[in-house]
Amino acid sequence: MRAAQYTGNGSIETVETAEAAPGAGEVRIRVAYTGICGTDLHILHGNMDHRVTVPQSIGHEMSGTVDAVGDGVDGVTPGQAVTVMPLVWCGDCPACRAGNSHICQNLDFVGIETPGALQELWNVPASVVIPIPDGVSLAHAALVEPLAVAAHDVRRARLVAGETALVIGGGPIGQLIALVAARTGARVIVAEPNADRRALAAANGAHVVDPISENLGDIVQELTAGAGADVVFEVAGIPATALDATAHAKVRGRLVMVAIHPKPVLIDLQRVFWRELEILGARVYEREDFERAIDLIAAGEIPADTLITDIVPLEQTLQAFESLGNAQAMKVLVDVRAHG
Repeated sequence: MRAAQYTGNGSIETVETAEAAPGAGEVRIRVAYTGICGTDLHILHGNMDHRVTVPQSIGHEMSGTVDAVGDGVDGVTPGQAVTVMPLVWCGDCPACRAGNSHICQNLDFVGIETPGALQELWNVPASVVIPIPDGVSLAHAALVEPLAVAAHDVRRARLVAGETALVIGGGPIGQLIALVAARTGARVIVAEPNADRRALAAANGAHVVDPISENLGDIVQELTAGAGADVVFEVAGIPATALDATAHAKVRGRLVMVAIHPKPVLIDLQRVFWRELEILGARVYEREDFERAIDLIAAGEIPADTLITDIVPLEQTLQAFESLGNAQAMKVLVDVRAHG
């Protein structure tokens, strides 16, 4: 079978590898689409080599159909459309025992610590497989995982109808957070310097701000009658935006750190003290976030076709990474299926 593998030093290569039967408790998925995300870019840039075995197929945003099941697997059948919630936890660490297994202290993030979905046939533990309802296209189903990230971020923020959410960064996750926040009933402001990304957010109902040519602080103050945003989502992943984020939150507002900052960054703790702000981390997701994501996509609440800006064959995986890294695309899917 064909597989695209991260080979280190910023390189992705398409290779032929041997098929493997699913083991006991495993499901073999015939992968249809794999999405490329910011975490994958961090892997390509070498920032996560301490977690990834090289060479290795990566990728965890995906859709496909069940190809075969191993012994002891119930609940899915060959031919069924599925996605994965790519988290395998130990069940025994303090985090798991406290009910926080999604951020297990020994977490195996499938597609990082273990091989991912950039391969035609992918064996995964049955516990991570989630069925997709009939009628949902496999291309749209590949958005479930990143949409679950956004659903978790919004739920972690305790955002409710009538509040104001400021999303700093209008990339793929920022756009999805804005959509989930709007469907929660919040007023949404998106700060994003890229004109195309601002246009997409505006088309989806957000008030958009160019933080380069406009004064974001003045606009937030104007829109909130001087109070500030109830919730600020830091999604840009830039040291300057992390430092600036606290300035836009209201008294007792919440700051949700969504972006991955590979190195420690400055944050205005004086502002945190002065306004009694909360800083919340939001790392992955839980099962209820996946369920909400699936419901939103199945109901047509997410403009999936607009968000998917390109679909490329497996052999062009590296170009897909480059397109996303250069902010030339919103969500790029790799069509893993064999054609011809």
